Amino acid sequence: MNQDRIIIQGLRQNNLKNISLEIPKGKIIVFTGVSGSGKSSIVFDTIAAESQRQMNETYTAFIRGRLPKYEKPRVERIDNLSASVIVDQSRLGGNARSTVGTISDMYAALRLLYARIGTPYVGTASYFSFNDPNGMCPECSGIGKVMTVDVESRIDPEKTWNEGMADLPAFHVGNWYWKQYAEAGIFPLDKKWKDFTPQERSRLLYGADTPGGPRLHKKVDGVSHYLHRMLIHRDTSQLKEASVKRLMDLMEEKPCPVCRGRRLNAKSLSCKVARYSIDEMCAMEFTQLVQVLRTIDDPRASTIVEALTASLTRMIDIGLPYLSMDRESSTLSGGEAQRLKLVRYMGSALTGMTYIFDEPSTGMHPRDVHRMTRLLQSLRDKGNTVLVVEHDKDVISIADEVIDVGPLAGKNGGEILFQGSYEALLRSGTRTGNALRQITPLKAAPRTPKAFLPVRNACVHNLKNVSVDIPLHLLTVVTGVAGSGKSSLIRDVFARQYADRVVLVDQSPVTATGRSTPATFLGFFDEIRKVMAAENGVDAALFSFNSKGACPVCGGRGQIVTELVFMDPVTTVCEACEGKRYSAEALSYRYHGKNIVDILNMSAGEAYEFFGENRKLRKALGAMLEVGLPYLSLGQPLSTLSGGERQRVKLAKYLDKKGSIYVLDEPTTGLHPSDIKQVMDLLDRLVERGNTVIVIEHNLDVMKQADYLIDVGPDGGTAGGEIVFTGTAAEMAAHGQTITAEYLRKSL
Repeated sequence: MNQDRIIIQGLRQNNLKNISLEIPKGKIIVFTGVSGSGKSSIVFDTIAAESQRQMNETYTAFIRGRLPKYEKPRVERIDNLSASVIVDQSRLGGNARSTVGTISDMYAALRLLYARIGTPYVGTASYFSFNDPNGMCPECSGIGKVMTVDVESRIDPEKTWNEGMADLPAFHVGNWYWKQYAEAGIFPLDKKWKDFTPQERSRLLYGADTPGGPRLHKKVDGVSHYLHRMLIHRDTSQLKEASVKRLMDLMEEKPCPVCRGRRLNAKSLSCKVARYSIDEMCAMEFTQLVQVLRTIDDPRASTIVEALTASLTRMIDIGLPYLSMDRESSTLSGGEAQRLKLVRYMGSALTGMTYIFDEPSTGMHPRDVHRMTRLLQSLRDKGNTVLVVEHDKDVISIADEVIDVGPLAGKNGGEILFQGSYEALLRSGTRTGNALRQITPLKAAPRTPKAFLPVRNACVHNLKNVSVDIPLHLLTVVTGVAGSGKSSLIRDVFARQYADRVVLVDQSPVTATGRSTPATFLGFFDEIRKVMAAENGVDAALFSFNSKGACPVCGGRGQIVTELVFMDPVTTVCEACEGKRYSAEALSYRYHGKNIVDILNMSAGEAYEFFGENRKLRKALGAMLEVGLPYLSLGQPLSTLSGGERQRVKLAKYLDKKGSIYVLDEPTTGLHPSDIKQVMDLLDRLVERGNTVIVIEHNLDVMKQADYLIDVGPDGGTAGGEIVFTGTAAEMAAHGQTITAEYLRKSL
């Protein structure tokens, strides 16, 4: 039996049409094809899931109970799998305590360094952890920030207590709290707030002559203390009361006044290595930190310094030189998170593994893509198999073998169209091969800007007092290497400044519920139910699986999960409704020969034809077609969509707004090269309708189709944060002196 190939036979997972294929091991294999063609079904839902599932079966029942569960894929035979490592685009979770340093384990090494050679000696490595009582700042418990309540914004300086000076629900005139404070007699009731003495103000706010002083009356602890108790010292996520929800806008997050955001206590911060305290090293960009570490020549620390510099060098090599250890992990983009995960495996000595990547070029400037491809090659050269799902030409071109899935998406996909070298793919005549061969020209006649929206003196994150004019009624593309300050400028400054006019369309998950579908999210499911109800003379609620129409056995879930205490839970399709979620009565009613499940199984394209005479439905379905999602079925759970698909579903929701400013964050993520033109045509049409479209993007084909470019740079992190070019793509190609301009010229 041939052990050097992964053998798959009879694969019918999701939309795959009973396919069989052999994947060579020890090579870089790139899977291509349009969104929804079935690439992820092969790579993630089959190879990755089955590998993880079989690995987990080698553990004891006790450990298995604590591991994630994987469903067995629908495949007749799968052989020669090896242990797999999955590097996907899910954001790095983590809470306010999770930083780049803690996630990458580099902070643990740094703490050890300070414990070993830091002066003055303060204690073991735990004394430098902001998650340990020995090290954390006592005021903020190691978070670096404290919540404060802005009470005075709700006190009217022109009113007295008897006139209701405190605009807070509990303290309205006549309420129980209001009476308690009035009866205590510790401050005047008929004097305006603006005339209160400092002592009287303190008595009202803190119930004492000075903040923190002894209470003057047992029933009055002060308005400020009351709000802190209501909003900060309890779990506000559980609060349902509308009155408390209204008070949430009084809460402000501020740097901790004691540690000034540095998270550690004074003793730990007093310890120095190479004249720097640990928080100062954490705040350095990786490029600077490496230089500082290389100056340390203490033999006691040589192994720690070596390990740290090796990790940092890998971070710099993969295009993250601008990060610092104290950066909160929740602020990283999907592409940054994926590269951070990638670096964790680069130092690994394991061989014979299968590494699986989901569009590793996401969020990367063309300059940095080749750095990432070098890392993929080094993983392969160590004797591993590297499987990559990707649309980027530069990544596809390094493949030892390309597997093209298609021809189209959804029901019209699920077949293997091509398997072979990159050069052969270009000649194959498949949609992918043709798209990779094409060279997009510069836009022939870009629109000229007539009016602008100014941004002045922006200083958020690494922006260096930036002022720029953003043109109205144009398609503007904002470019620059990762970490240059594009998102800070557009999302954090511009979108907030013009919040009343901006529609932000990003790739964040659409909703929390697993029952959301395109039909419910875009709001046309109600209309479908009305149409069914009118046709059959019954209640519209019968056609909702969350209401009267639910299958009585599974409650409208379509499946039944049986928990087996020490084994994997078994998810079985509900026998009563066969997974259709609806009761027999609901399924008995039809519209033009189709029941509600048949309609939800239709793709947007099919439904558009089916509801030919219904203007309301044609409009909503037309929006799905326009954003390039004709293949999505109306009932597909939104949780199964890719980031790029989620973004396009959101775009469909806002399509008919006039005079809006649309801000899109990397709309080409997850898009096949042949679909990029379609999205650009759509954005052009939005501008034609009188809107302004601003796109944050690295894709060169998108830049070529822009009316106007704003390039942020010159590099990332502290080397970025300036506007380095504004003008048309033709002007940039002709005389731009930036990193982006260089790659734009190459692509022509």
